[in-house]
Amino acid sequence: MSQKIAHPKAWLFVLPVVLLVAFNAIIPLMTVVNYSVQETFGNNLFFWEGVRWFQDVLRSERYQASLMRQLTFTGIILLIEIPLGVAIALSMPRKGPWVSVCLVLMALPLLIPWNVVGAMWNIFSLPDIGLLGRTLNGLGFDYDYTQGPLAAWFTVILMDVWHWTSLVVLLAYAGLSSIPQPYYHAAKIDGASTWAIIRYIELPKMKRVLAIAILLRFMDSFMIYTEPFVLTGGGPGNTTTFLSIDLVKVALGQFDLGPAAAMSLIYFLIILLLSWLFYTLIMRNEQQ
Repeated sequence: MSQKIAHPKAWLFVLPVVLLVAFNAIIPLMTVVNYSVQETFGNNLFFWEGVRWFQDVLRSERYQASLMRQLTFTGIILLIEIPLGVAIALSMPRKGPWVSVCLVLMALPLLIPWNVVGAMWNIFSLPDIGLLGRTLNGLGFDYDYTQGPLAAWFTVILMDVWHWTSLVVLLAYAGLSSIPQPYYHAAKIDGASTWAIIRYIELPKMKRVLAIAILLRFMDSFMIYTEPFVLTGGGPGNTTTFLSIDLVKVALGQFDLGPAAAMSLIYFLIILLLSWLFYTLIMRNEQQ
């Protein structure tokens, strides 16, 4: 029976990665923690405030409104992108030359930078010259995402679905491709219908992949900033001002570093807590 040989100096190969992670994550995090409990007026003069900023943020109607907009946006795109991504993955070919074509087409939206996506949809959705805007107005809809809150929400959600559904498709397709062929042979012998194969073979086998897709889309949707900021700037009014956009406005627009630091830590804890809850519930259902 083979035994693993321990190399005490092997950790030296990991040390550069550990130092890089510490520099990119831990040190900035501690800086934010430092600002969240103090007040500064410049010139490196700090005054201890304790948990005052956290209390102000949690009691703020502005923060609560941004949080509700963020939760609503996240819930809507998860309800749309997960089923849509699975449906597209199920309809894609498994063999032949069209497999590569479909995979490349699905990957294209993911290759476009976030700021370019926002700029593209800004032009595409303009009510007077944009293809989407002119089409909807030509069909009789009163569409102007720069003035109408519902139109702004519709455009931001449509943009996110176009940009990120491909990620769900690729993950679901990878899960489908890993299902052993004997399952399909047994289903064919038993005379199972297409829906029965999807329900009892493909969806159960994709549970882990879908769990990853849900977690990734949840975290990405909570951190969305560039696309809606370039598209709507958080407007009209504060209609599409999500948590990340509101945080930047407080930190850079108003230069309130203390409240912004407290807000960012609460933001981080919300993402961490909800991601843990999602993962726990998904894994618990899988074990049952």
